[in-house]
Amino acid sequence: MKWQIENSRKKRKFVTGILGIVFCLGILLLTGCGTSGKTEADQKEADSGEEVQTEKNDKVQIGLTVDSFVIERWIRDRDAFVATARELGAEVNVQDAGADSKEQISQIEYFISKQMDVIVVIARDCGVLSEVIQKAHNAGIKVISYDRLIHNADADLYISFDNGKVGEIMAQSLIDAIPQGGDIFMIQGSAADNNVTMVRKGFDKVLKNSNLKVVYEANCDAWTAELAVGYVEEALEKYPHVQGIMCGNDDIASQVVQVLAENQLAGKVVVAGQDCDLAACQRIVEGTQYMTAFKSIEDLAREAAQYAVEMGKGTEVSSMPGVTDTINDGTYNVPAVILTPIAVTRDNIDEVIIDGGFHRRDEVYLNADYN
Repeated sequence: MKWQIENSRKKRKFVTGILGIVFCLGILLLTGCGTSGKTEADQKEADSGEEVQTEKNDKVQIGLTVDSFVIERWIRDRDAFVATARELGAEVNVQDAGADSKEQISQIEYFISKQMDVIVVIARDCGVLSEVIQKAHNAGIKVISYDRLIHNADADLYISFDNGKVGEIMAQSLIDAIPQGGDIFMIQGSAADNNVTMVRKGFDKVLKNSNLKVVYEANCDAWTAELAVGYVEEALEKYPHVQGIMCGNDDIASQVVQVLAENQLAGKVVVAGQDCDLAACQRIVEGTQYMTAFKSIEDLAREAAQYAVEMGKGTEVSSMPGVTDTINDGTYNVPAVILTPIAVTRDNIDEVIIDGGFHRRDEVYLNADYN
């Protein structure tokens, strides 16, 4: 019995010893071999007695808030902008405002809270963002007013096309296509968009010396193209002999042409738009839309991304090549980069749109002959 008790004690000591070793090994593994849970950087700091900096993200951070992606062209703008910014080593956070001004303000405030280096704004409403843009400036964040000029905001840079020129080439196209003169309609975009005002000024400037007469005009609130249907139907009841229709963009033109087709007028009434949407280019070769104003969206987006990255690195706008213009936003003179639009008709669509790589030939001529 005494031997059995002694043997039992030895077994307990042996098991206890094994368990102790296992426990110690577990502690060593969990604590990183006795460093009290410190990271490698922490240990280096402890060993050297000097502070060791952990790696930080030094990439330029850009916030891009877009009116909405309902309009085809904004998708192209986004893709080209993001691709270029990434090629230049920046990171882009894209937000879709969903055609809501309050949502866009919230997105800009979010970018401010995230301490973005640069905020790029495609404004939903150009007249309601000045206060939140000031908040961005107070936080030391640069702001680019992209394509649409934000009112009274003192943006660091405005980059867009010559919208007055867009209006001029639209008017001249109508004059060229309707040499006999006559009544025309204007179905414009949102009155809250500063570009619409500039396009209108250019349009009126050229039209005043012609024999065309604007007998009906309307604005599609929030760029809602479907509103154009009711406007054109109303206008046709009053002025059935209309000769031409100026449309705020190609999306609006699509609705206008639809109404004209329902009234057996498609191809008989001259329709002008802008943006060179694929459907508009198809209508041009089919003969139901006369012209569209081509704006090289990829060029605009790429240049904007390049400026944004440089601004994010601390480069002064005044020292950047290409920033040779200014534009008044109602209160401030804003540094500006202005690109030139081109009138596209059936005569030059192959050269400008297809050869230029904007749309493929098989897409443009989907429902029409190449010749």
